Amino acid sequence: MPTRVYAVANQKGGVGKTTTAVNVGACLAEAGERVLLVDLDPQANATSGLGLRANGASTHDLLDGVPLSALAKPSGFANLDVVMAKSDLAAAAVELSSREGGERYLAEALAGALDPYSFVFLDCPPSFGPLTVNALAAADRALVPVQAEYYALEGLSQLLGTINLVKARLNPDLAVAGILLTMADGRTRLAAEVEEELRSHFGGLVLTTTVPRSVRLAEAPSHGLPAIAHDRRSAGAQAYWKVAMELVERS
Repeated sequence: MPTRVYAVANQKGGVGKTTTAVNVGACLAEAGERVLLVDLDPQANATSGLGLRANGASTHDLLDGVPLSALAKPSGFANLDVVMAKSDLAAAAVELSSREGGERYLAEALAGALDPYSFVFLDCPPSFGPLTVNALAAADRALVPVQAEYYALEGLSQLLGTINLVKARLNPDLAVAGILLTMADGRTRLAAEVEEELRSHFGGLVLTTTVPRSVRLAEAPSHGLPAIAHDRRSAGAQAYWKVAMELVERS
């Protein structure tokens, strides 16, 4: 199977993008797949959430022409490599917007360099800026986490419209892998209503698996671990196993 590249994207913050990228990647890695996580957020939460820190080279260098092979580093979790981010990535976003063809720098950086990997996850910042556009232009699929609350639904149609725009102008191979409902509290009517509305409007685009609100899932990054390494029996870890398997089935 050729390498499958996922952009994990939503213009809203706090919806579980990084948690999804790290944990789905870790689950697939534990299942024996070679996985690459590319941290495209200047906040570098995917990097720190794996207990890492970029001292020196970072994703900024990838966008500036340094080969992927020189930047992808072992995460400490078997089969999972990471291109780490740091705050200088914010400057790269400004540079990309002013460069000719800046929307495709990441696609060009990854082209021909992904053979060692079965899956690549591009963890996007919470915006529609140049870094997210680069991720969508480089990806085969967009995975869209959505928090189980009404405000999170407001921008979803806009995001899907942006994905379609990138598909039309930059990346005809781009498709939506799925919409993932995250941080769902099964004890509340609100979560059930949001899920019902999502499935009513977007049908089969919504993944069957829903990720619950989970203390163990939330505390895992503070230990520098994916949830399955922190507490594999937790509801969050088990949910991300199911998400990973569902993505494999959809691919």
